Amino acid sequence: MSALVLEAVSLSRRGRPILEDVNLVLEPGETLALLGPNGSGKTTLLRVILGLLRPDAGRVEVLGRAPERARGLVGYVPQHARFDFDFPIRVLDVVLMGRLYARGPLRGFSAADHGIARDALAKVELSDIAGHPVGSLSGGQLQRVLIARALAVRPRLLLLDEAMASLDERIGGSFWDLLGELAREMTVVLVSHDIGAVSRHVRSVACLNRRLFMHPSRALTPDFWSTYSLLRASKAMNSMISRKNRGMRISWPSRARSASCSVMAMAS
Repeated sequence: MSALVLEAVSLSRRGRPILEDVNLVLEPGETLALLGPNGSGKTTLLRVILGLLRPDAGRVEVLGRAPERARGLVGYVPQHARFDFDFPIRVLDVVLMGRLYARGPLRGFSAADHGIARDALAKVELSDIAGHPVGSLSGGQLQRVLIARALAVRPRLLLLDEAMASLDERIGGSFWDLLGELAREMTVVLVSHDIGAVSRHVRSVACLNRRLFMHPSRALTPDFWSTYSLLRASKAMNSMISRKNRGMRISWPSRARSASCSVMAMAS
């Protein structure tokens, strides 16, 4: 059974296409980095996988079932956290929220739930502030709490929407090490702009700009990453960038018209 199947998924909002004919299959244990410019549909695609948005067309299957029926098996770290920082809630309480689906409504948390939550905090190096109020945390600490909450689900699929953006260099390095360990237990889809880290730690990459283009690990050469960085730095240009390398033509018109290389999905 595949961990994730997207088949001809399309979605429009207010008449504007956000996703067009997206196709993707991920097997258990795969880690996929999802790249693309701002506004390319990355967060929208994660919400479709979560069952928070229903596509206009296509099929979505998460762990062999409809997204709505798989929520207790999926961990999610959003790009932007929305908290009332004046609300008196402790770090450990936030992480325990990851156990709500497993416990069911109106049932208290067990000793096992508390153990899972504390284990998740240990993985993100926050055991020492389990009793602190969330309102006292820095942005990087809050992001790590949200990662711990997602891990407390004990997910089989983990979705990370720029989860490393607020982490400092030391903690960010530890997180990539943790991600390598998690990949043995679950499937991971992460959105990231940290090209250096992605190029070192991730073997599968998909580029999204309404349409999705997959890159197998053998295509993730230094030339791929240098071209991607160039497109990111130059995406405001109206000219075409063309180069030939090993028989592969990489072009960047004002709108990508060919799928000869998925890097062109970076163009807007």
